[in-house]
Amino acid sequence: MCLEDYGWSPFFLERFREYQERGLSPGRVSAVYRGSCLIQTGDAELRVQTCRCPEAPAVGDWVAWRAAEFSTPVIEAVLPRRSVLRRKSAGPRTEAQVVAANVDVVFLVMGLDGDFNPRRMERLLTMTYDSGAIPVIVLNKADAPSDGVERRRLIEELALGTPVLLVSALTGAGIDGLRSFMRRGQTVVLIGSSGVGKSTIINRLFGKELMPTREVRAKDSRGRHTTTHRQLVSHPGGGLLIDNPGIREVQLWASEALADSFDDIETLARSCRFRDCSHQTEPGCAVLEAVSRGALSEARLESFHKLEKELRYLALKQDGAAQREHKRKWKAIHKAFRHNLKQ
Repeated sequence: MCLEDYGWSPFFLERFREYQERGLSPGRVSAVYRGSCLIQTGDAELRVQTCRCPEAPAVGDWVAWRAAEFSTPVIEAVLPRRSVLRRKSAGPRTEAQVVAANVDVVFLVMGLDGDFNPRRMERLLTMTYDSGAIPVIVLNKADAPSDGVERRRLIEELALGTPVLLVSALTGAGIDGLRSFMRRGQTVVLIGSSGVGKSTIINRLFGKELMPTREVRAKDSRGRHTTTHRQLVSHPGGGLLIDNPGIREVQLWASEALADSFDDIETLARSCRFRDCSHQTEPGCAVLEAVSRGALSEARLESFHKLEKELRYLALKQDGAAQREHKRKWKAIHKAFRHNLKQ
């Protein structure tokens, strides 16, 4: 394989030139470990250290690395990303967790069994729109005893214009529809809950047991994580896939994409009497009027308000975290300045 097979393009070549002049080589990160990464160079797969890199590499990143004659090669820089799928990290800290970088297509995998949840799909769509990648919704377990056609219609209503595919990883039905997104140099990442069938879908796409799988619990259709770390793999027929550990909680990171996820509400809002209408109690609200006549579900509007409130709160926390980091930085500078004066 060559670099182009791994997604190398003029976009990355232009941003690599300064490192090329310094004698560094390009590579794409296929797995991340503590203190090291696996990278694909086109000629080989290498284990490289990340100790000199100012930014933590993520799976899918393109990096500039330097060979060492008597030690392990070292990554010195992460190239600017063309797209980045991210979410708020778990816990109280206000920081982003990169799920995957330089992704072209995101398979949003949801089960048609007990995993089915339109409100979670709204969150996944918002996260994907924010990334810059193209979302494709994959409703797995079409073989399960559920009304798959009706559930597909519900998802299509909240994801206007987004492909919604019915598949069964168990039987292989619908898998050919996913293969149409597997093209040379194009990267696809799968995200969804644990036990939703992401690893089984990848095995179907590859035609062999590439990823380990486990049975899900019958009472809630959930499973334990079979994928414990992110990994980029190349498909023999072209394209690249990133398997991703199951996401228990989808915490959003940025608010700019909310309008894309709720395009129906944004379209209705243009007819509201007031420009700053919050769609809650204002007179002349076209959104509330649509709810009253059944053109918009109350549950969808409630989800919009919930995500809007969550992202507003996150923005305040991000501002606070940025201010604390700014103070910490200048405190360190002043401390160093005072230390130098004493010498």
